[in-house]
Amino acid sequence: MRLFNANSKVNEKEAIEVIKENSILLDDTGGLDALFDKIGDARIVMLGEASHGTHEYYTWRSHITKRLITEKNFEFIAVEGDWPDCYNINKFIKGQGDPGTQIQQVLGSFDRWPTWMWANWEVAALSNWLHQYNNNQQKKIGFYGLDVYSLWESLESIRKYLEKNEPEALTKATEIFRCFEPYKGDETSYAYASRIVPELCEDKVLELLQEIQNRLPQYQLKDEQIFSTEQNAVIAVNAEKYYRAMIKSNEDSWNIRDSHMQETLERLLDFHGKDSKAIVWAHNTHVGDSSATDMADEGTYNIGELARKAFPGETFLVGFGSYNGSVIAGDSWGAKMQSILVPDARQGSWEYFLHKASPQNKLLLMDQLKDSFFGEKRIGHRAIGVVYRPEYERYGNYVPSVLPDRYDAFTYIDKTQALHPLHIHPNAITVPETYPFGV
Repeated sequence: MRLFNANSKVNEKEAIEVIKENSILLDDTGGLDALFDKIGDARIVMLGEASHGTHEYYTWRSHITKRLITEKNFEFIAVEGDWPDCYNINKFIKGQGDPGTQIQQVLGSFDRWPTWMWANWEVAALSNWLHQYNNNQQKKIGFYGLDVYSLWESLESIRKYLEKNEPEALTKATEIFRCFEPYKGDETSYAYASRIVPELCEDKVLELLQEIQNRLPQYQLKDEQIFSTEQNAVIAVNAEKYYRAMIKSNEDSWNIRDSHMQETLERLLDFHGKDSKAIVWAHNTHVGDSSATDMADEGTYNIGELARKAFPGETFLVGFGSYNGSVIAGDSWGAKMQSILVPDARQGSWEYFLHKASPQNKLLLMDQLKDSFFGEKRIGHRAIGVVYRPEYERYGNYVPSVLPDRYDAFTYIDKTQALHPLHIHPNAITVPETYPFGV
């Protein structure tokens, strides 16, 4: 846990004046024009969030996403979600699902805790807009998952594809299922077993990936289902690695996870073509460049840092935060979701200074703050995960950050409210909370 300490060397009056001088008030979404000017010709725009359960983060990101698609020709959205479930959204918005299917039915597939991250009315509204938008487009917008958790679901997707299209390759897939069968779809059991037999099914999933890559045609025809099958094989390899590392080291498992997100993002960009553009939705802790935080001290990195290195000058990072309000979260891993009050931000934190400058929504373009002390000091920046106990905020929930280096822009919503989840009961709770806040 990170102990929060207000930085006594920060002059509060000076901090407030710097924010006042450099902030753009967001009375409505029209105030974001400066953001789109600053984004310019960026190829990758990452939109963060300070929690996984806040209504305004989803709605403001939706607005920005729509404008990026309609005004700057962005081609797909990649989110901090599982590939198989998100691929169902992808098919829905492209009109490839069963006739008459409603988005609520599609979101019902998100049954891994925390279900509310993607099974919510805010995502439903965006998905319906994308479906309608795609109806009038020859080149349709895509929606994909970047995460690594879906080991069993990805293996099942591979089995179904091979059964229908490549029955000769089923032998390898069957061997994989036999290897994992003793763990009955329980990632945690597999992870603990790997402490005794470290390699376990590692060789099997690598053989499966090679088999699929050898058999599946290359993408001359841009067959998305073929791409998806190979992606599920990539997930199986990286997920197996992730779950083995999870028991041994939070830092190693975090790095495997974000490296997989970056690998998936690059695969999607390659699949969509050399001029393709991507919108990424993920928690601030993934989006905000980790080299500008104390994560770097612990040897961890994230997709924001990796993307900046891989696509220098083409990656634009947008952080989000708020002062107080409410959020959907659980008070422990796997607990019942609930609306939890978010207290006022701690004194001396980034959100505290933003609120003291004025209790209004605002946008900051970070290059304007680099020459101030904000460009030199690590200041606490709140992060709320799917597990949240506000009474313990003094012991954590604040990531020491040099904000002008961590983001290219920051969107501040002074008071927020909990998002509106679809009440889907999780099938199983198998993945323990991960570093640093279950994000």
